[in-house]
Amino acid sequence: MTGQVAAPDEPWLVALDVDGTLLDYDQELSPAVVEAVRQVMDAGHHVVVATGRSVIATLPITTRLGLTAGWAVCSNGALTLRLDASLVAGYEVVEERTFDPGPAVRLMAARLPDAHFAVEEVGVGFRVNKPFPPGELHGEHTVVGLEELSAAHVTRLVVRSPEHTPEDFHALAAEAGLSDVTYAIGWTAWMDVAPAGVTKAAALEPLRDLLGVANRTLAVGDGFNDLEMLRWASRGVAMAHAPEAVRDAADEVTGTVSEGGVARVLATLPGLDRSTGPVG
Repeated sequence: MTGQVAAPDEPWLVALDVDGTLLDYDQELSPAVVEAVRQVMDAGHHVVVATGRSVIATLPITTRLGLTAGWAVCSNGALTLRLDASLVAGYEVVEERTFDPGPAVRLMAARLPDAHFAVEEVGVGFRVNKPFPPGELHGEHTVVGLEELSAAHVTRLVVRSPEHTPEDFHALAAEAGLSDVTYAIGWTAWMDVAPAGVTKAAALEPLRDLLGVANRTLAVGDGFNDLEMLRWASRGVAMAHAPEAVRDAADEVTGTVSEGGVARVLATLPGLDRSTGPVG
């Protein structure tokens, strides 16, 4: 991948991860980052929040960014939203990709009998087999048995097992032979399972065509669920605190989230006023 220079009147699609990229570890969104995003939108670029978060956990972030019209990719690409403040909910789902979670639940439950399992209920919350720690999943939680949890097609399955490391999860997923799904493993023992082929990049590609930005695509992220997005973008940027594999997948590396790394990147886009230097 190689970054491409565009004239200021040629808009870019700017895909931004949320946790660890826009938000710091205390779930704070700095004024410098908000201002950087505002400047990018004012310059005519298309800002798309691309996150593993559910819809209900994403909307407060888009609101804080002032992104009341445009697009968001949620649940690691399983959901694409059109944001519109004139709508009652403030958005509409334009693409929803689902799968049968039953096989993955049965395979993982056999190996992790004490794990927490959850499936997303779009715009509402989650069905869970037992309560998750406060703050880990947004929205309403309904406790059900594993059979009921697996009864309908869903956008996402979450598996949480704090007694295991991410390396354990990778080994368990390989051993279980998970097929016909896509999975991403987070910083802790947390796995997101999605429909086969669903990634942030796969959801962003139709938006690239719709918005007519050609190869003017920038993506910034810090997690394993950002790998495909960083490779997809004509300019993929990893945060400095990202794992080595994520940094290796990117074209360049910016500062950490505490250093306002994403604001520094946004300040380099065409059409922005750089008279005061980089933001953040």
